[in-house]
Amino acid sequence: MTSPTIRELLSYRLHQVANLLSRGAEMRYRREFGVSLWEWRTVALLGGTAEAQSLNELARAAGMDKSQMSRVVAGLAKKRIVVRAADANDGRGIRLSLTPRGRTLYRKLIQAATERNDAFVGCLTARERAALDTIMAKLAHEARGFIQSEKQAR
Repeated sequence: MTSPTIRELLSYRLHQVANLLSRGAEMRYRREFGVSLWEWRTVALLGGTAEAQSLNELARAAGMDKSQMSRVVAGLAKKRIVVRAADANDGRGIRLSLTPRGRTLYRKLIQAATERNDAFVGCLTARERAALDTIMAKLAHEARGFIQSEKQAR
């Protein structure tokens, strides 16, 4: 039996689809709203909750390092989409939230993202969508298990 090529590995195939989706999304969001993919994700994360978030919370949720998220937030603050406020519980901490302009942008972005998502999964039957949801949940659970195993192996 021969070893699979990288193109046959599940992680590679998932990564390819994710990259294609991200590239298409970024093209649309830049054209329609003037934001990058990372800016869109940051706006979506802030807009998806009523509470302000710390830079660390945002970076963790987005899967970015803190310095990268800091640059994204700085750009969004310059565009008056994000506002920084002192953290009442931590004298050195900063809490981030959307400005009214940012909330308006969030509503438009999430509508565009929902339209893209619906169009993308529209090629699947209801049964295939249900199976995909189940498969993705199982794969995410398994991936978390692998991460825990690796942490313990260190």
